[in-house]
Amino acid sequence: MGLKRFLNKGILEAGCDEAGRGCLAGPVVAAAVILNPKVRIPGLDDSKKLTEARRQVLRPIIEEKALAWGVGVVSHTEIDDINILQASFLAMHRAVDQLQVVPDHLLIDGNRFRPYPNIAETCVVKGDSKFQSIAAASILAKTVRDEIMENLHLEFPAYAWDKNKGYPTVAHRSAIQTHGASSYHRMTFRLLSTQTTLF
Repeated sequence: MGLKRFLNKGILEAGCDEAGRGCLAGPVVAAAVILNPKVRIPGLDDSKKLTEARRQVLRPIIEEKALAWGVGVVSHTEIDDINILQASFLAMHRAVDQLQVVPDHLLIDGNRFRPYPNIAETCVVKGDSKFQSIAAASILAKTVRDEIMENLHLEFPAYAWDKNKGYPTVAHRSAIQTHGASSYHRMTFRLLSTQTTLF
């Protein structure tokens, strides 16, 4: 059973998803994608089910063949200011802001959303494994965020963000234990398993 092409036939739907909510460092990144109903993109799937190489292949295809796409980024300092849930909503809003075509409806991955002005939405739990547009958004959000973290890795190689992309791996927490927090870490997150002597 493949992913569904739409929820409501005959209207323009934008799928929205984000990447990086659970990370200890770097931004949260969201994407919004309106797929062309007349153009199929073979191999679309939840970004978590695809290899990094496959995501990199699909990204330019999505960007080329979609009717419209946008990416929104919310920095680690903004995340600390407004919390990660609100930052995820803001990133999705910023992604929708970037769309060159105004959709009739938003398909949101997850179970909560802060409504976007004048556009109705439907929240879909595990939507990136159910709808093509959300899957496409998940691929764009993930590949853009990975690229950001690989660039930040050049500045702070000790944390191996080129490998862990900022997620709370054992090696990442160990590097924080050894080197302290960088200027890109989210200071409101639990950076260590036992956060007592970090700062």
